[in-house]
Amino acid sequence: MSRNHCPNRTVIGILNQNGTFAEYMTLPLSNLHVVHESIPDEIAVFAEPLAAACRVVEQGLVQFRYSDDGEECRGGDRVAILGDGKLGLCIAEILGREYLLAQQKQQEQQNGGGGGIAPHAPILFGKHEHKLDLVLDSGVQRRLVKECYTNETTQEEEVSPHHANQYDVVIDSTGNPNGLTLAMTLCRPMGRLVLKSTCAAGVKGFNSAPIVIDELNVVGSRCGPIDRALELLEGNSTEGVAENGVVVSAPLRMEKYITESFPLSRVRDALECAAKKSTMKVQLVMAD
Repeated sequence: MSRNHCPNRTVIGILNQNGTFAEYMTLPLSNLHVVHESIPDEIAVFAEPLAAACRVVEQGLVQFRYSDDGEECRGGDRVAILGDGKLGLCIAEILGREYLLAQQKQQEQQNGGGGGIAPHAPILFGKHEHKLDLVLDSGVQRRLVKECYTNETTQEEEVSPHHANQYDVVIDSTGNPNGLTLAMTLCRPMGRLVLKSTCAAGVKGFNSAPIVIDELNVVGSRCGPIDRALELLEGNSTEGVAENGVVVSAPLRMEKYITESFPLSRVRDALECAAKKSTMKVQLVMAD
């Protein structure tokens, strides 16, 4: 509770606390986390967005299998992730890992004579094929968002019946206020709508009727466990392994998201690069 909802909190670069485009800064000691020496600086900085993705799991918002109390593994949630920006891709990485672990568990149950339905792979919807390709081996399915619409060429028509009301959990990480409209349509009645976008602009003519009529559970999800993110990053230098013929999820590799790095003296060039649509992640190097 206090980590995310302290009424007196400050937020670096956002709320009553200067950002980090500087050589020196001050922070409470509680903000410091030990980074294992095996994690390079350029990878460690992904801990924050990755932690935000981990928050979805920490909140228990997605369930790929039900195996508590000795129950058989069942299919679990059908999950749609909207948005192929940095946060959407991080969420895909985390939920893809959760899906692969659930799939492995289900296979182990089958090998032991048990039953159960295979879990459903989460689907990431995005606008850019080159960004979707970054999570090719993460365990998620990748689809262009235009496939959600009846008319794929204009995206002005209603949502296709193949996708409308078909998902138990829909996670909006588009960063676009209009993403919420699509998310509501994809979510099944009494399903869960997870909001990761913090759009202050709002949606012109926003219609909340689907939330009421379909009795959707709308849940906000923001900052997450940094320590857990660092645990996932610690294996960046190792290869994925297989056990008993079952592939387990490979260590997270975040360097693929770095578009370019700049020294602090070229901060203006870095900002110009970050403004390009093709850019994924720009890093400022504070010192040699």
